[in-house]
Amino acid sequence: MKRVLLVAVLIYVLSYAIFRTMNSEVWADDGQTYVIFPENTPALYYAYRPLSYLDGALTGMRFHIGPHR
Repeated sequence: MKRVLLVAVLIYVLSYAIFRTMNSEVWADDGQTYVIFPENTPALYYAYRPLSYLDGALTGMRFHIGPHR
């Protein structure tokens, strides 16, 4: 049971890392890097929200739902 939980946590963290890498962009207005969550899939935002809080606290990464206007 512990092994299954460990594998599930690793998959969650790795999938977040891949998502973060593929959806990062620098906003021209402030020069900061943001992870952009798609606005049409709020479940993805809520699924990764716990890790994004930790990521923001550790790395200073910023997050945005939908593209910057």
